[in-house]
Amino acid sequence: MTFRNGLNSLLRPEDSVLLLIDHQPYQLANVNSHEPQMVINNTAGLAKAAKVFGVPTILTSVLAERGGLLFPQITDVFPGQEVIDRTFINTWEDRTVVEMVKATGRKQLVIAGLWTEVCVAMPAIHALGEGWDVTVVTDASGGVSVEAHEVAIKRMVAAGANMMTWLAVAAEWQRDWARAEQAAALTNVITQHAGGSGIAYLWEQQLLNTPVPSTTG
Repeated sequence: MTFRNGLNSLLRPEDSVLLLIDHQPYQLANVNSHEPQMVINNTAGLAKAAKVFGVPTILTSVLAERGGLLFPQITDVFPGQEVIDRTFINTWEDRTVVEMVKATGRKQLVIAGLWTEVCVAMPAIHALGEGWDVTVVTDASGGVSVEAHEVAIKRMVAAGANMMTWLAVAAEWQRDWARAEQAAALTNVITQHAGGSGIAYLWEQQLLNTPVPSTTG
């Protein structure tokens, strides 16, 4: 295996494209690797972070008539955007999706979806074989069991994929807090979706805006 290191191995918003796969009711109903609400929250946070940094995001479902529409927490981030509905289980065999990814001109492919062991692993391994730099967002994905999720991660790592969580992806896209415009927007996403980190930030703002009691009498 060739290990990629150095600054150029980190994610760059100008070279990233996000592919969100099958975040649908049918798949969510049998996610047992994570608490389902966390998958929804983390995927929404990832989607909003992509929008903050101008990362093209492709939305896709499989047999939506039977499996249900993508979660509104995702589609509401991209109002009016078409969701590509597939028959292929392996998204990377759907030429419409692949051509949309290629049309962005980016080479860092970031993937999250349900289920990890099927609808994430297949396209990740397929794209790796075609030379793509693939990152899988593990906490915006989920499997039918902890074992299924973890075995899929091991399989993709062995194939050369990177594994990250959604907040790590967002931080790597931000890279420098001096990017003030993105920092302000990302901070808003963090307060909404990053749990304790978001609450801690709000608490910090409360303390900074609380007058120091006078000690003079």
